[in-house]
Amino acid sequence: MPKVSTGAHGKKELPAADMKRRVLIVDDHPIFRDGITQLINHQPDLHVCGGVCSAAEALSSVEELKPDMLIVDISIQGTNGIELIKSIRAQYPALPALMLSSHDENLYAERALRAGARGYIMKAAPSEKVVEAIRRVLSGALYLSEAIGGRLLDTFLNGRVPNGSASAVEQLSDRELEIFRALGEGRSTREIARTLFLSVKTVETHRAHIKEKLKVQSAPELIRAAVEWVNGEANL
Repeated sequence: MPKVSTGAHGKKELPAADMKRRVLIVDDHPIFRDGITQLINHQPDLHVCGGVCSAAEALSSVEELKPDMLIVDISIQGTNGIELIKSIRAQYPALPALMLSSHDENLYAERALRAGARGYIMKAAPSEKVVEAIRRVLSGALYLSEAIGGRLLDTFLNGRVPNGSASAVEQLSDRELEIFRALGEGRSTREIARTLFLSVKTVETHRAHIKEKLKVQSAPELIRAAVEWVNGEANL
């Protein structure tokens, strides 16, 4: 944390911009990027050094801007935030990332931590909680909501998920979940393959695995399940 200096008359002076901790925001919604930028830049010890909407831009910006941490959404252009965090972890293992998303923490928080994120917080959280999460991640600690923290601790200690077994969707791999979401958003197999830089055959293989895990028999049934799931998550 940067020190706050004392002026000649004993008054506290805010740290200079180059002494503030630098935050790079990766989110594909410009309005949200503007809002979180204003929140962060009002803090005496924090400064947004850049905001981008895609994984490719994020990787190049990390190299150029040298941020102290990243704030990443799950839904970004090119791939999802979890895959981006995996790439960041591989190339910049000391660079911490906080996932800030509207997607259900019950499904994504543990995935984000496994990918290398240092915390997960919902966009619906109060502003002061978001700032607290940023500072905690910058300090080297983890940040999770009390509910998710308790759930993961219970899983670690007892080897089980509280209140029953995991849902079928939770059993999907990160890539399978990404494709399942894309199907629910109305994207075709070819479009998904092009967006994720995969072959059509690879996407079709993932689709087959998803059908098996969800115990659905046909392509229309799979699409219907995906649409219902996406719509249900949007209403959380």
